[in-house]
Amino acid sequence: MLAIIPFSLEKISKDDVNKELLRAAIMAELDAINLYEQMANLTTSKELKIIFLDVAREEKTHVGEFQSLLLRHDKEQQHELEHGKEEVDSLLK
Repeated sequence: MLAIIPFSLEKISKDDVNKELLRAAIMAELDAINLYEQMANLTTSKELKIIFLDVAREEKTHVGEFQSLLLRHDKEQQHELEHGKEEVDSLLK
């Protein structure tokens, strides 16, 4: 689980800081999703399960928000994301 930014800012070029911060934010949100979904699967409380899954769903929205921003800041990432989708579509025809 992430509790600190997983890179040293002084080692990142000024132009890349925002992209790296967004990637770290996405990683943190994905980690939170995994944690909440695991806890939902472990609990025997219906109430807790409902809340854990609701919070996990909110974290998925956060991933989408950060990814949307990342794609604005990193055109190569945007291109490769589209390329990856095309590869999957082609392989799974």
